[in-house]
Amino acid sequence: MLCKDPESPNNGSPTLYYDDVSDSYLLQSWKVADPTRLASIAVPDHETVVEFPKRLLRLFPRGEAEPHTHATP
Repeated sequence: MLCKDPESPNNGSPTLYYDDVSDSYLLQSWKVADPTRLASIAVPDHETVVEFPKRLLRLFPRGEAEPHTHATP
């Protein structure tokens, strides 16, 4: 776990994780299920769309920097 949304009323979700085995990031967040919102996005069957508040972006690692190894408050 890298960070949880400190302003979230939902137990700190969204949450950003780093998977050192696959060298990728995982974002736990709110699934977008509204067909109207999804209509303009081509989403393959093996993918989904999640949304998160803009304020969470400031907690994300930047560029090609090495991933964090601990949670950020």
